Amino acid sequence: MEIPTQTLAAPAALHVPQAAARPLRLTRPWHSVHARRALFFGALLVVWELVSRYGPWPDYLMPGPIEVSQAVADGIRSGLFVRGAVVSLLRLVFGYGISLVGGVVLGALLVRFRVLSDTVGSLIVGLQALPSVCWLPLAILWFGLNERAIIFVVVMGSLFSIVLGVRDGIANTSPIFVKAARNLGSTGVRLYTDVVLPAAFPTILGGLRQGWAFAWRSLMAAELLYFSLSLGNLLQTGRDLNDAAQVMAVMTLIIFIGVTFNFLLFTPLERRVSERWGFGTTSA
Repeated sequence: MEIPTQTLAAPAALHVPQAAARPLRLTRPWHSVHARRALFFGALLVVWELVSRYGPWPDYLMPGPIEVSQAVADGIRSGLFVRGAVVSLLRLVFGYGISLVGGVVLGALLVRFRVLSDTVGSLIVGLQALPSVCWLPLAILWFGLNERAIIFVVVMGSLFSIVLGVRDGIANTSPIFVKAARNLGSTGVRLYTDVVLPAAFPTILGGLRQGWAFAWRSLMAAELLYFSLSLGNLLQTGRDLNDAAQVMAVMTLIIFIGVTFNFLLFTPLERRVSERWGFGTTSA
């Protein structure tokens, strides 16, 4: 008997339009986002100038944006800000590099060995809540007031955020991925490098970003006490000279460097991960 062709066709209710399968896009119009930001920062500069002129502090303690901009220009022209930024960035990269390697290895070990997760893992959760500046007195007692003490504070400020990000990312990896990889013959280190770590990378990236921010803050706190040309030392010098314009100029430079690294490094990575994992795209 001939089977009716209608029974071989897919039900209309199961047909999914192509447009519905596209990932949700969370982007906003370029001109709308940047116009909103321009209006916000323009209003912020106006409020800053008004507070400088009519606020509760005298103008030499609360310089306006024009005076701070002039201090930034003078610091760059003299080379002090440039050399200080280079020294601070070298320390940051070195300390963060140590935290990155140690954090990835330790985070993976916490997932692999239950006894480590129950013991060392609980300790790391507690240490992560400790402000990084608390490590500075101990670092000075152990290493003296030198480069090693600064690097130690940077490492201790960023390491635990990376460890917890790696641990949570690997622990929350779908077991389906692991089972499929093992059925295809992937085991040991290759299982982690080819399957687990790529699947956990979106969560790991959040820990890396937080660790970078904590490393930057820890470095500035450590450099306040160490007498050598750096951004933290320039902050302390401005305070010693009662030069509020220099203090705010260095603060502006610190913010600019932090935002620049976030924009050039972590934002493109997050966008690439979002597109690769099908999360859609978000505005910067």
